[in-house]
Amino acid sequence: MQRAKTRKVQVGSKAIGGDAPITVQSMTNTDTRDVEATVAQIHRLEEAGCDIIRCTVQDQEAAEALAKIIPEIHIPLAADIHFDYRLALKSIENGVAKLRINPGNIGKKDRVRAVVEAAQDKGIPIRIGVNSGSLQRDLLQKYGGVCPEALVESAMRHVEILEELQFYNIVISVKSSDVQEMIESYRLISKKVDYPLHVGVTESGTAGRGTIKSSVGIGALLSEGIGNTIRVSLTGDPVEEVIVGREILKALGHIREGIELISCPTCGRTRLDLIRIAHEVENRLSWVKKHIKVAVMGCAVNGPGEARRADIGIAGGNGEGLIFRKGEIVRKVREEDLVDELIKEIETILEN
Repeated sequence: MQRAKTRKVQVGSKAIGGDAPITVQSMTNTDTRDVEATVAQIHRLEEAGCDIIRCTVQDQEAAEALAKIIPEIHIPLAADIHFDYRLALKSIENGVAKLRINPGNIGKKDRVRAVVEAAQDKGIPIRIGVNSGSLQRDLLQKYGGVCPEALVESAMRHVEILEELQFYNIVISVKSSDVQEMIESYRLISKKVDYPLHVGVTESGTAGRGTIKSSVGIGALLSEGIGNTIRVSLTGDPVEEVIVGREILKALGHIREGIELISCPTCGRTRLDLIRIAHEVENRLSWVKKHIKVAVMGCAVNGPGEARRADIGIAGGNGEGLIFRKGEIVRKVREEDLVDELIKEIETILEN
C-alpha cells in the first residue's frame, strides 16, 4: 500500500517517518527509579524486537535514574512526562532520545521555551500525545464530548505552540480506547499535518481483547498508509505488546522475518492432535529469524494443496502425517515424529 508522506524524525538510532520502516514501541511497567528491574525488562523487550522504549518519569529520582538505565540498554529511550518541565530538562540532560510531553500542559511560555531549546540543542523530538481520557474541558463542551474532531483540535493546539517557537521535530498521536474513534482521528490528523504519527488504541484491555482491538485499529490505519510507529497498549507484560505489534506488521507485509505459521482450524476430518502440534511448532521455532512460511494442516488429502505456497509443512492423517515442501510430498512419518522431523527439515533449509 502507498504510505502517506511525512517528515522523518530521528530517535537515537531509529528513524520515524519518511521512508523509514515502521517501528514497534512499548513502555516499561516497572518503577523507573528501580534501575535494575527497569533494565532487565528493557532487555526482554529488546529480545522480543522492541525498537523504541518509553519510561515514565514521575519525579526527579526517576529522571536521575535514566542516566544509569540508558548506558545499559541498546534501543532508544523516550521519557514520558506530564506537567513538570523540570523533569523534561533533566531527562534531556541524562540522555533520552525522545520526549513525550504536551507543551500546553507545562505552564508559562518561558518553561515551554526552555524545554524546546534543550530538545533542539540535542536533536531530540517531542511527541505530542493526545488521548480520549484527557481532553481539555473547553473542547469537551464545544463538541459535546469526546470525538475525533476534539482530539485533533487538541493535538493541533500543542503543535501550534511548538511551531511558534520554530520547533518542527514533532511526532503526534491522537489515541482513543474506541477503535472507530481512533481510526477517524488519525485519518483527520493525517490530512492536516505531515508530521510522523504514533499509532495505537489506548487502554485497549487485556491480552485477548486488547490484541483484537489493537490489531483492528492499527491494522486498518496501516493498510491505508497511515502510521509511522506503533504501540499496542495491553494490560500485562509489555513483551506481549511487542510480539503483537510485530505480528501486525508481519501480517501487512511490513516485516518479513521469522516464522509465518499457516495452520488449519481443524474439522471433523482431523485425525491427530493438530492443536497441540501447531502450538509446539510455533514455540519450537520462535528463535528463527529468517522468513519461512510453515504450514500445519490437519488433512493429508487436501493439506499440501491448500498450503502449497508454504515453504514447508506437515499434513496429518490417522496416526501419521506427511511432510511437504511447496505442496510436494517429501515423505510420510509417524504422528509422534512429525514435529521433530519438521524441525530437522527446517534446520536443513536454514543451513542452505
